[in-house]
Amino acid sequence: MKIFNGKKKADEILSDLEKRIKKDGKELKLAVISVSEDDASKVFIKNKKKAAERLGIGILHSRFNSKAGQEDIIRRIESLNKNKKITGIIVQLPLPGRLNENKIISKVNLEKDVDGFQKNSPFIPPLVSAILLSLKASSKNFKGKKIVALVNSDFFGNALKVSLGKERIKIDYVKNKKSSKIKSADILISVCGCPSYIKGDMIKNNAVLIDGGIVVSKEKKVLGDVDRESVSGKAGFLTPVPGGLGPLTVVLLLKNVYYASKYSKNN
Repeated sequence: MKIFNGKKKADEILSDLEKRIKKDGKELKLAVISVSEDDASKVFIKNKKKAAERLGIGILHSRFNSKAGQEDIIRRIESLNKNKKITGIIVQLPLPGRLNENKIISKVNLEKDVDGFQKNSPFIPPLVSAILLSLKASSKNFKGKKIVALVNSDFFGNALKVSLGKERIKIDYVKNKKSSKIKSADILISVCGCPSYIKGDMIKNNAVLIDGGIVVSKEKKVLGDVDRESVSGKAGFLTPVPGGLGPLTVVLLLKNVYYASKYSKNN
């Protein structure tokens, strides 16, 4: 089974990005909004701050507690939209269920929507870009391949389907973990946040497994959707957790911040 080295690829992109940012000499700043962070969100934010520091990108982190009102969060976003020193804005997901994620994210100005979640955003979502890079590393030809994504929301499923469609890569997505499509997939993309759920007996021989489900256990261990030991004798390719899509997603977010400085009317 071939293991994808996401950290190595991320370091290559980071080095190139570092040179570009130094050459341009612009001051870049990313605003991060989080509400009652879970362990996985804390890991994501920590990694973003570490990579941003290397690139000289400033981070402005706005933390809200679990009881924060939706309008308070929206007011903060509107303030950041007007702040000429802020290059990009992200809302760390997931948000508490009582909050409307779509409504909150829609308040981010498109030119600062570096997470790329809005319909008309000029940016590709970093996780989608990371999935695309890993897919291309697994195969040069997707013709005739059955690609299935196991997701936990239509929101992300549609975003993935549209973005990959632009690359002429056709996929189906399912939310049902028991779907028969999972075992028939030549390429399985899993972003459901179901730790170690995908076992060897659930996949096709020589299947390509793109694991984008990152969960932090009670023991503070970072786990993916795929049970690596179980699939090791059957899968042909795996993006591991940790060390697969995670590092790439962080770097590609910061790459979007760099490009946001080109789009912004304030730079």
